[in-house]
Amino acid sequence: MKFAILFVVLAFAQVGVVRAQSASYECPMHPGITYTKPGKCPKCGMTLVKKTAGRKVADKSVAEKPAKAAEAPAKAVANSDAFSSSKIPNAEVSDQNGNALNFYTDLVKGKIVAINFIFTTCTTICPPLTATFRRVQEDAKARGLDVQLISVSVDPVTDTPERMRDFAAKFKAEPGWTFVTGEKAQIDSVLQALGAAVATKNDHTPMILIGNDESDYWTRAYGLTAPGKIVDLLGEAAKRKGDSN
Repeated sequence: MKFAILFVVLAFAQVGVVRAQSASYECPMHPGITYTKPGKCPKCGMTLVKKTAGRKVADKSVAEKPAKAAEAPAKAVANSDAFSSSKIPNAEVSDQNGNALNFYTDLVKGKIVAINFIFTTCTTICPPLTATFRRVQEDAKARGLDVQLISVSVDPVTDTPERMRDFAAKFKAEPGWTFVTGEKAQIDSVLQALGAAVATKNDHTPMILIGNDESDYWTRAYGLTAPGKIVDLLGEAAKRKGDSN
């Protein structure tokens, strides 16, 4: 009898653990960091999604959920009042050819832009992020969209213009795609303003910031979203031209 009671108590305890775990939330861009309540990711502003932890994968449909969740941000990412063009600094930076630029006036002002964050010595997520941007550039060109792609280094000390040029060449970047580096203090000010500042380069966010500076319309997307969907978001941003709503 005692063993039966103990078994029931343990069973209920286990159910409680599963329920507690299944009530957690995570950001699609920062999986692994969980929160107990729904809301916005404090790092990138993306809407947190419910994490179904504590369960064993019972069938294929459950196993496929994480992949589907990763694509969700591209389908419905609302314009956020938390970001506007006024927050973008006119920091002195360099492009991959060593040209001195002012970040806002030369790269963002009056343009439709997509900005991601990379570093050239990365061997994990940066190559696929950059490959995605390459396909975005091709797709946008095919659709007749005039967009400016910007890849900002999160490791400007290592990423000299020469390294950035070689990295850009590796992915066959065409005109209209700028790889940004420069003095660390200047780059740090850009990363901070764009919500991409991190303590260590390996923790940088796989986020794409998409915007229309003219109408001050800004949104975010997961960096490994299908290129076509990213171009859809750029097209949506382009439609906001002259529309501040």
